Amino acid sequence: MKHIPFLDSHTGGEPTRLITSLPFDLGTGSVADKLSKLKAHHDDLRRTVLLEPRGSDVLVGAYLVPSADPTCEFGVIFFNNVGYLGMCGHGTIGLIASLAYLGKVQPGVIRVETPVGVVEATLHASPFLSRAPFGDDKGPGVRSDYPNKVSVKNIPAYRYLTHIPIEIDGKTVHGDVAWGGNWFFLVHDHGMDVNMQNLEALTDFAWRVRERLTANGVTGANGAEVDHVELFASTPEADSKSFVLCPGKAYDRSPCGTGTSAKLACLYGDGKLQVGQIWRQQSVVGSIFEGSIQLDGDRIIPTITGEAWVMSEGTILMDERDPFGGGIR
Repeated sequence: MKHIPFLDSHTGGEPTRLITSLPFDLGTGSVADKLSKLKAHHDDLRRTVLLEPRGSDVLVGAYLVPSADPTCEFGVIFFNNVGYLGMCGHGTIGLIASLAYLGKVQPGVIRVETPVGVVEATLHASPFLSRAPFGDDKGPGVRSDYPNKVSVKNIPAYRYLTHIPIEIDGKTVHGDVAWGGNWFFLVHDHGMDVNMQNLEALTDFAWRVRERLTANGVTGANGAEVDHVELFASTPEADSKSFVLCPGKAYDRSPCGTGTSAKLACLYGDGKLQVGQIWRQQSVVGSIFEGSIQLDGDRIIPTITGEAWVMSEGTILMDERDPFGGGIR
Protein backbone atom coordinates (compact mmCIF):
# COMPACT_ATOMS: atom_id res chain seq x y z
CA MET A 1 0.00 0.00 0.00
CA LYS A 2 1.31 3.45 -0.97
CA HIS A 3 1.05 6.46 1.35
CA ILE A 4 0.89 10.07 0.10
CA PRO A 5 0.62 12.88 2.70
CA PHE A 6 -1.64 15.83 1.89
CA LEU A 7 -2.64 19.16 3.40
CA ASP A 8 -5.99 20.80 2.62
CA SER A 9 -6.71 24.52 2.79
CA HIS A 10 -9.42 26.78 1.47
CA THR A 11 -9.09 30.28 0.04
CA GLY A 12 -12.33 32.21 0.23
CA GLY A 13 -14.17 28.89 0.35
CA GLU A 14 -12.35 27.23 -2.56
CA PRO A 15 -10.26 24.21 -1.48
CA THR A 16 -6.67 23.38 -2.40
CA ARG A 17 -5.14 19.96 -1.73
CA LEU A 18 -1.37 20.26 -1.45
CA ILE A 19 0.91 17.30 -2.17
CA THR A 20 4.37 18.28 -0.98
CA SER A 21 6.23 15.17 -2.18
CA LEU A 22 5.59 13.15 -5.33
CA PRO A 23 6.12 9.37 -5.38
CA PHE A 24 8.14 9.60 -8.61
CA ASP A 25 10.90 11.71 -10.17
CA LEU A 26 10.00 14.24 -12.85
CA GLY A 27 13.64 14.93 -13.68
CA THR A 28 15.20 18.29 -14.42
CA GLY A 29 13.81 21.11 -16.52
CA SER A 30 11.24 23.82 -16.04
CA VAL A 31 7.93 23.37 -14.28
CA ALA A 32 6.33 23.41 -17.73
CA ASP A 33 8.60 20.48 -18.68
CA LYS A 34 7.59 18.65 -15.52
CA LEU A 35 3.93 19.20 -16.36
CA SER A 36 4.48 17.63 -19.78
CA LYS A 37 5.95 14.53 -18.10
CA LEU A 38 3.03 14.41 -15.65
CA LYS A 39 0.51 14.46 -18.48
CA ALA A 40 2.35 11.81 -20.43
CA HIS A 41 3.26 9.36 -17.68
CA HIS A 42 1.63 10.09 -14.31
CA ASP A 43 -1.87 11.46 -14.84
CA ASP A 44 -3.24 8.57 -12.80
CA LEU A 45 -2.03 10.32 -9.63
CA ARG A 46 -4.15 13.39 -10.42
CA ARG A 47 -7.23 11.20 -10.69
CA THR A 48 -6.32 9.30 -7.54
CA VAL A 49 -5.88 12.48 -5.51
CA LEU A 50 -8.96 14.39 -6.68
CA LEU A 51 -11.65 12.13 -8.07
CA GLU A 52 -14.39 10.43 -6.09
CA PRO A 53 -14.59 8.48 -3.84
CA ARG A 54 -11.53 10.11 -2.25
CA GLY A 55 -12.04 13.62 -3.60
CA SER A 56 -14.68 15.73 -5.35
CA ASP A 57 -15.16 17.95 -8.39
CA VAL A 58 -14.64 21.03 -6.23
CA LEU A 59 -11.06 20.22 -5.16
CA VAL A 60 -8.07 21.82 -6.85
CA GLY A 61 -4.76 20.06 -6.36
CA ALA A 62 -1.24 21.45 -6.10
CA TYR A 63 1.97 19.46 -6.55
CA LEU A 64 5.01 21.07 -4.97
CA VAL A 65 7.98 20.50 -7.31
CA PRO A 66 11.54 21.82 -7.60
CA SER A 67 11.95 24.99 -9.64
CA ALA A 68 14.43 25.29 -12.50
CA ASP A 69 14.57 29.05 -11.93
CA PRO A 70 17.31 29.84 -9.37
CA THR A 71 15.38 32.93 -8.24
CA CYS A 72 12.41 30.80 -7.15
CA GLU A 73 12.02 28.94 -3.89
CA PHE A 74 9.38 26.52 -5.15
CA GLY A 75 7.66 25.24 -8.24
CA VAL A 76 4.00 24.27 -8.35
CA ILE A 77 1.67 22.45 -10.73
CA PHE A 78 -2.07 22.98 -10.25
CA PHE A 79 -4.65 20.44 -11.37
CA ASN A 80 -8.37 19.70 -11.14
CA ASN A 81 -10.86 16.94 -11.88
CA VAL A 82 -10.40 17.16 -15.66
CA GLY A 83 -6.80 18.27 -16.18
CA TYR A 84 -4.16 20.87 -15.35
CA LEU A 85 -4.20 24.64 -14.85
CA GLY A 86 -1.63 27.12 -16.10
CA MET A 87 -1.89 29.17 -12.91
CA CYS A 88 -4.27 29.29 -9.98
CA GLY A 89 -4.64 32.40 -7.86
CA HIS A 90 -6.61 30.92 -4.99
CA GLY A 91 -4.33 27.87 -5.14
CA THR A 92 -1.20 30.01 -4.83
CA ILE A 93 -2.64 31.79 -1.80
CA GLY A 94 -3.53 28.40 -0.33
CA LEU A 95 -0.08 27.03 -1.16
CA ILE A 96 1.77 29.84 0.62
CA ALA A 97 -0.48 29.75 3.69
CA SER A 98 -0.05 25.97 3.85
CA LEU A 99 3.74 26.29 3.62
CA ALA A 100 3.57 28.86 6.43
CA TYR A 101 1.56 26.39 8.52
CA LEU A 102 4.25 23.77 7.86
CA GLY A 103 6.99 26.20 8.85
CA LYS A 104 8.58 26.16 5.40
CA VAL A 105 8.19 29.91 4.70
CA GLN A 106 8.07 33.09 6.75
CA PRO A 107 6.55 36.50 5.97
CA GLY A 108 8.11 38.16 2.95
CA VAL A 109 8.30 37.69 -0.82
CA ILE A 110 8.34 34.13 -2.14
CA ARG A 111 8.91 33.51 -5.84
CA VAL A 112 7.13 30.50 -7.32
CA GLU A 113 7.58 28.97 -10.76
CA THR A 114 4.36 27.82 -12.47
CA PRO A 115 3.93 26.22 -15.91
CA VAL A 116 3.05 29.64 -17.39
CA GLY A 117 5.68 31.74 -15.64
CA VAL A 118 7.00 33.03 -12.32
CA VAL A 119 4.70 34.66 -9.79
CA GLU A 120 5.66 36.55 -6.65
CA ALA A 121 3.71 35.77 -3.48
CA THR A 122 3.98 38.05 -0.47
CA LEU A 123 3.13 36.40 2.84
CA HIS A 124 1.97 39.18 5.15
CA ALA A 125 2.99 39.20 8.79
CA SER A 126 0.07 39.30 11.21
CA PRO A 127 0.13 41.54 14.30
CA PHE A 128 -1.73 38.82 16.16
CA LEU A 129 1.01 36.21 15.76
CA SER A 130 3.52 35.46 18.45
CA ARG A 131 7.16 36.22 17.84
CA ALA A 132 8.19 32.75 18.98
CA PRO A 133 10.02 30.44 16.55
CA PHE A 134 7.99 27.94 14.56
CA GLY A 135 6.80 25.01 16.62
CA ASP A 136 3.95 24.36 19.02
CA ASP A 137 2.01 21.44 20.44
CA LYS A 138 1.61 20.03 16.94
CA GLY A 139 5.29 19.33 16.70
CA PRO A 140 8.51 20.98 15.44
CA GLY A 141 8.09 23.21 12.41
CA VAL A 142 4.28 23.31 12.56
CA ARG A 143 2.43 26.25 14.03
CA SER A 144 -1.20 26.90 14.87
CA ASP A 145 -0.88 30.69 14.50
CA TYR A 146 0.46 30.68 10.93
CA PRO A 147 0.14 33.87 8.83
CA ASN A 148 -2.53 33.35 6.18
CA LYS A 149 -2.89 36.61 4.23
CA VAL A 150 -1.14 36.45 0.86
CA SER A 151 -0.73 38.80 -2.10
CA VAL A 152 0.05 37.20 -5.46
CA LYS A 153 1.77 39.29 -8.11
CA ASN A 154 0.60 37.37 -11.15
CA ILE A 155 1.96 36.90 -14.63
CA PRO A 156 0.89 39.59 -17.16
CA ALA A 157 -2.84 39.66 -17.94
CA TYR A 158 -4.47 40.96 -21.10
CA ARG A 159 -7.70 41.16 -23.05
CA TYR A 160 -7.60 39.22 -26.29
CA LEU A 161 -11.10 39.75 -27.74
CA THR A 162 -13.70 42.41 -26.91
CA HIS A 163 -17.52 42.30 -26.84
CA ILE A 164 -17.98 38.95 -28.55
CA PRO A 165 -21.68 38.04 -29.10
CA ILE A 166 -22.97 34.63 -28.00
CA GLU A 167 -26.58 33.51 -28.49
CA ILE A 168 -28.21 31.40 -25.78
CA ASP A 169 -31.90 30.44 -26.13
CA GLY A 170 -32.51 33.24 -28.59
CA LYS A 171 -30.87 35.84 -26.33
CA THR A 172 -27.58 37.47 -27.29
CA VAL A 173 -25.05 38.16 -24.56
CA HIS A 174 -21.59 39.62 -24.98
CA GLY A 175 -18.27 38.89 -23.37
CA ASP A 176 -14.55 39.54 -23.47
CA VAL A 177 -11.92 36.84 -23.92
CA ALA A 178 -9.06 37.56 -21.53
CA TRP A 179 -5.99 35.86 -20.06
CA GLY A 180 -5.07 35.96 -16.38
CA GLY A 181 -3.14 32.68 -16.16
CA ASN A 182 -6.08 30.75 -17.64
CA TRP A 183 -8.47 31.72 -20.45
CA PHE A 184 -11.77 33.37 -19.50
CA PHE A 185 -14.95 34.58 -21.16
CA LEU A 186 -16.27 37.47 -19.06
CA VAL A 187 -19.98 38.30 -19.39
CA HIS A 188 -21.81 41.29 -17.88
CA ASP A 189 -25.13 41.51 -19.76
CA HIS A 190 -26.51 38.07 -18.84
CA GLY A 191 -29.30 39.49 -16.68
CA MET A 192 -29.12 36.72 -14.07
CA ASP A 193 -29.06 36.98 -10.28
CA VAL A 194 -25.60 36.02 -9.00
CA ASN A 195 -26.35 34.40 -5.65
CA MET A 196 -26.30 31.04 -3.90
CA GLN A 197 -30.01 30.46 -4.52
CA ASN A 198 -29.41 30.56 -8.29
CA LEU A 199 -26.45 28.17 -8.57
CA GLU A 200 -28.15 25.59 -10.77
CA ALA A 201 -29.32 28.16 -13.32
CA LEU A 202 -25.96 29.95 -13.29
CA THR A 203 -24.10 26.68 -13.84
CA ASP A 204 -26.38 25.66 -16.69
CA PHE A 205 -26.13 29.04 -18.39
CA ALA A 206 -22.36 29.33 -18.04
CA TRP A 207 -21.84 25.80 -19.34
CA ARG A 208 -23.97 26.54 -22.41
CA VAL A 209 -21.94 29.70 -22.98
CA ARG A 210 -18.79 27.61 -22.98
CA GLU A 211 -20.33 25.09 -25.39
CA ARG A 212 -21.35 27.93 -27.71
CA LEU A 213 -17.84 29.40 -27.59
CA THR A 214 -16.48 26.05 -28.77
CA ALA A 215 -19.15 25.69 -31.47
CA ASN A 216 -18.46 29.23 -32.74
CA GLY A 217 -14.70 28.72 -32.79
CA VAL A 218 -14.01 31.45 -30.23
CA THR A 219 -10.58 30.82 -28.73
CA GLY A 220 -7.77 32.50 -26.91
CA ALA A 221 -4.35 33.19 -28.42
CA ASN A 222 -2.92 30.44 -30.64
CA GLY A 223 -6.24 28.60 -30.67
CA ALA A 224 -6.27 28.00 -26.90
CA GLU A 225 -9.54 26.75 -25.46
CA VAL A 226 -11.50 29.28 -23.42
CA ASP A 227 -12.40 26.94 -20.57
CA HIS A 228 -13.52 29.34 -17.79
CA VAL A 229 -16.71 31.43 -17.89
CA GLU A 230 -17.32 34.39 -15.56
CA LEU A 231 -20.68 36.04 -15.01
CA PHE A 232 -20.52 39.44 -13.31
CA ALA A 233 -23.14 41.44 -11.42
CA SER A 234 -23.25 44.52 -9.22
CA THR A 235 -23.33 44.26 -5.43
CA PRO A 236 -23.35 46.82 -2.60
CA GLU A 237 -20.70 44.79 -0.73
CA ALA A 238 -17.86 45.14 -3.28
CA ASP A 239 -17.01 46.60 -6.67
CA SER A 240 -18.37 43.51 -8.41
CA LYS A 241 -19.73 40.04 -7.74
CA SER A 242 -18.98 37.01 -9.88
CA PHE A 243 -19.93 33.45 -10.64
CA VAL A 244 -17.01 31.52 -12.15
CA LEU A 245 -17.51 28.15 -13.83
CA CYS A 246 -14.34 26.08 -13.98
CA PRO A 247 -13.38 23.53 -16.69
CA GLY A 248 -14.71 20.53 -14.75
CA LYS A 249 -18.18 22.14 -14.40
CA ALA A 250 -17.67 23.02 -10.72
CA TYR A 251 -18.14 26.66 -9.71
CA ASP A 252 -15.35 28.56 -7.95
CA ARG A 253 -16.19 29.30 -4.34
CA SER A 254 -13.50 32.00 -4.26
CA PRO A 255 -13.57 35.15 -6.42
CA CYS A 256 -10.99 33.36 -8.64
CA GLY A 257 -7.50 34.83 -8.73
CA THR A 258 -6.75 34.30 -12.42
CA GLY A 259 -10.31 35.37 -13.29
CA THR A 260 -9.97 38.55 -11.26
CA SER A 261 -6.65 39.16 -13.02
CA ALA A 262 -8.40 38.86 -16.39
CA LYS A 263 -11.14 41.18 -15.12
CA LEU A 264 -8.59 43.82 -14.05
CA ALA A 265 -7.02 43.77 -17.52
CA CYS A 266 -10.42 44.40 -19.11
CA LEU A 267 -11.24 47.19 -16.66
CA TYR A 268 -7.93 48.90 -17.39
CA GLY A 269 -8.53 48.56 -21.11
CA ASP A 270 -11.92 50.24 -20.68
CA GLY A 271 -10.45 53.10 -18.65
CA LYS A 272 -12.37 52.00 -15.53
CA LEU A 273 -9.35 51.11 -13.39
CA GLN A 274 -6.25 53.16 -12.66
CA VAL A 275 -2.80 51.88 -11.78
CA GLY A 276 -2.69 51.15 -8.04
CA GLN A 277 -6.47 51.45 -7.58
CA ILE A 278 -7.97 48.69 -5.39
CA TRP A 279 -10.75 46.59 -6.93
CA ARG A 280 -12.76 44.42 -4.53
CA GLN A 281 -14.10 41.31 -6.25
CA GLN A 282 -16.69 39.23 -4.41
CA SER A 283 -17.43 35.56 -5.10
CA VAL A 284 -20.87 34.00 -5.30
CA VAL A 285 -20.40 32.66 -1.73
CA GLY A 286 -19.47 36.13 -0.42
CA SER A 287 -15.68 35.94 -0.05
CA ILE A 288 -13.60 38.85 -1.38
CA PHE A 289 -10.26 39.30 -3.13
CA GLU A 290 -8.61 42.69 -3.43
CA GLY A 291 -6.94 43.32 -6.78
CA SER A 292 -4.85 46.04 -8.35
CA ILE A 293 -2.53 46.47 -11.30
CA GLN A 294 0.82 47.95 -12.14
CA LEU A 295 2.42 48.39 -15.53
CA ASP A 296 5.64 46.91 -16.88
CA GLY A 297 5.99 48.80 -20.12
CA ASP A 298 2.73 48.02 -21.89
CA ARG A 299 2.14 44.83 -19.88
CA ILE A 300 -0.55 44.73 -17.19
CA ILE A 301 0.66 43.05 -13.98
CA PRO A 302 -2.18 42.16 -11.57
CA THR A 303 -1.81 41.57 -7.85
CA ILE A 304 -4.49 39.64 -5.95
CA THR A 305 -4.77 39.55 -2.15
CA GLY A 306 -6.75 37.06 -0.08
CA GLU A 307 -6.67 34.75 2.92
CA ALA A 308 -6.38 30.98 3.13
CA TRP A 309 -7.10 28.63 6.00
CA VAL A 310 -5.55 25.23 6.59
CA MET A 311 -8.42 22.89 7.41
CA SER A 312 -7.21 19.28 7.34
CA GLU A 313 -4.17 17.09 6.91
CA GLY A 314 -3.75 13.39 6.43
CA THR A 315 -2.44 10.59 4.26
CA ILE A 316 -3.86 9.22 1.03
CA LEU A 317 -3.80 5.42 1.14
CA MET A 318 -3.46 3.73 -2.25
CA ASP A 319 -4.52 0.09 -1.88
CA GLU A 320 -3.82 -1.87 -5.06
CA ARG A 321 -6.80 -4.12 -4.27
CA ASP A 322 -9.28 -1.21 -4.35
CA PRO A 323 -11.14 -1.18 -7.71
CA PHE A 324 -11.86 2.57 -7.26
CA GLY A 325 -8.56 3.52 -5.64
CA GLY A 326 -7.61 5.42 -8.78
CA GLY A 327 -10.84 7.42 -8.77
CA ILE A 328 -14.25 6.97 -10.36
CA ARG A 329 -13.88 7.98 -14.01
